[in-house]
Amino acid sequence: MKKVLVIGSGGREHAIVEALSRSPQVDKIYCAPGNAGISALAECVGIGVEDVDALARFAAENAVDLTVVGPEAALAAGVADRFAEDGLRIFGPTKGAARIESSKEFAKEMMDKYNVPTAAYRVFDEFGDAWDYVRKRPLPAVIKYDGLAAGKGVVVAATYDEAEAALRDMLLDASFGKGRVVVEDFLSGPEFSFMCVVSGEKVYPLAVAQDHKRAFDGDKGPNTGGMGAYSPVPFISDAVRDEALERIIRPVAAGLVKEGLPFTGILYGGLILTEEGPKVIEFNARFGDPETEVVLPRMKSDIYALFNAAVDGEDFEIEWNPEAVLGIVLASKGYPGSYAKGEVIKGLDKVESSVYHMGTAAKDGSILTAGGRVMMVVGKGADLKEARDKVLADIARIDCASLFSRSDIGYQAIKS
Repeated sequence: MKKVLVIGSGGREHAIVEALSRSPQVDKIYCAPGNAGISALAECVGIGVEDVDALARFAAENAVDLTVVGPEAALAAGVADRFAEDGLRIFGPTKGAARIESSKEFAKEMMDKYNVPTAAYRVFDEFGDAWDYVRKRPLPAVIKYDGLAAGKGVVVAATYDEAEAALRDMLLDASFGKGRVVVEDFLSGPEFSFMCVVSGEKVYPLAVAQDHKRAFDGDKGPNTGGMGAYSPVPFISDAVRDEALERIIRPVAAGLVKEGLPFTGILYGGLILTEEGPKVIEFNARFGDPETEVVLPRMKSDIYALFNAAVDGEDFEIEWNPEAVLGIVLASKGYPGSYAKGEVIKGLDKVESSVYHMGTAAKDGSILTAGGRVMMVVGKGADLKEARDKVLADIARIDCASLFSRSDIGYQAIKS
């Protein structure tokens, strides 16, 4: 029987831990650092996600058979490189390969070189040059910080005032650190998330999902890390998925091999279906959050066997359950701005759907809010409407005045 270490502390990691707990091969799961919900399924270990030396030491001392990386911060810190030095098995790309996420400029250069469809762009490191370019261009303007920004370094500016403010924020105020920006042409169409397990040039596609970034119903309010998600996505046909696989995911995976940066882990394509076909908005080098919480519950295959196959470069066919899965995030009021912590959450014992903890803490037998996105309630159904109805009924059973959520997740696919 196998021991697994999962690195991370959010809803994504909770979903990964739960999927691993269903594997007949796994009998012990550690999670570093974990959270209040994960502790019911795994032994939580007090090691930070960027403390790569301590993580490697723990994996070696506890004879961990496989480590699975959740957050981008751990990848950017070089956790996969550190584990490889010690001969430890890990599912996650090297720091160099993870630049497909950590540098927007690198990702764009890869797409240019390997003819992957995406928006036209320019790169700037001086505010004056960037602002001069943007104010002469049509709106909306897409402005991206060239680096990691916890899902918040992208602004779609509908006015020139918004564009100027975003450029000042990123280049003059250095809100995400000193860096540069990528200014892209705006693409229109429905967005979707296409996560694939990648092992060098081998690609194992996962089910397509869609997440909702705006804070409030009707896609209003500020961008967040994601307020809900669902899978499958009815308006993304198998033909579109296959086109995305062949024109986007496979060329990037093969390109990284050619660049001497072979990728092992999750290559996440944040895609948009334009009139010319699917194009890339962004790449991530890890499981998406909240998409993981709706994709992994649909997986019929043994996820430990899948991760192992990827690490070893072996073939693997993924089987899927037919149910629709939809999840809604409960967030602290004020998120993505400032918010209170330490509010007691009641009624979780009455919830029938799955609950993935994102930002919670346990104290004196109670579950408390401890983050912006606090938890995600995820339901299954014969269709997306049935799944959403179950989730909304369960959210009504949760008692915490400091939480808010959207009620329209999946509206693009649910017409009634």
